[in-house]
Amino acid sequence: MPVIPAAEYRRVLGHFPTGVVVITTLGPQGPAGLSINSFTSVSLDPPLIGFFPAHTSGSWPTIRRHGAFCVNILAAGQEDVARLFATPGADRFADVAWLPAPHSGAPILEGVTAWLDCVIEAVTPTGDHDFVLGRVQALDAASTNPLIYHRGLYM
Repeated sequence: MPVIPAAEYRRVLGHFPTGVVVITTLGPQGPAGLSINSFTSVSLDPPLIGFFPAHTSGSWPTIRRHGAFCVNILAAGQEDVARLFATPGADRFADVAWLPAPHSGAPILEGVTAWLDCVIEAVTPTGDHDFVLGRVQALDAASTNPLIYHRGLYM
């Protein structure tokens, strides 16, 4: 097997633009969440989505234990929210307004372009991440443009 340097892998895959989401939940200590750009639609029937949290994530264990979460698809102009939820140890909910999702109670962040309220269907270890398959319970969208991440920049 060829060895591909991590920096080269990241550089090449950075050519693929992605959306940015914040995955949230309500844990025993209150709300928790993390930024993710490896998010995808998986199935229409049943409605399934997927995302890939790193094994090193501090928030992922809380989300996994709760078993339910909300996917917040960030809107253009929410780069500060994306960066906040990507910062280890930050008080992520100190200045972020939110409402509870209808099924899970997980935070729906103010100003997002769309949200999906989900339950965990399956978790599969995948390299240095987990693949989380979620079943959508409720969803809604606004008519705003999404935040895009491409070549290390937010757009």
